[in-house]
Amino acid sequence: MPAAALKPKPLPTQSTAKRPVLLETPCAPVAKRPLPPGRPREWYVTHNRRLKAMRLAIALLDSGVYLPDQASDETIRGTAELIGIHPPSRTTCHMVRSLMRHNR
Repeated sequence: MPAAALKPKPLPTQSTAKRPVLLETPCAPVAKRPLPPGRPREWYVTHNRRLKAMRLAIALLDSGVYLPDQASDETIRGTAELIGIHPPSRTTCHMVRSLMRHNR
């Protein structure tokens, strides 16, 4: 009798992509530091937008959304609501998808 026939079959598992996964919040928030003074306002806007896009991209990856095509604006905004941040703009949603694309 082959050895493969003697091994019990593992129980079927359900992929995290097929069902929603509860997002874990970090144990303690990172201490915020003040941004450097004297930069143009646009720099601060872009910097904060990048931080928000990174947070959203990480949350989407944790919830099982791995491809940019799976991350519609509605999906990204729903994730933002889940993790407790303001709904992102179209520009930020685009940035989230580009982060997911470039990190592959």
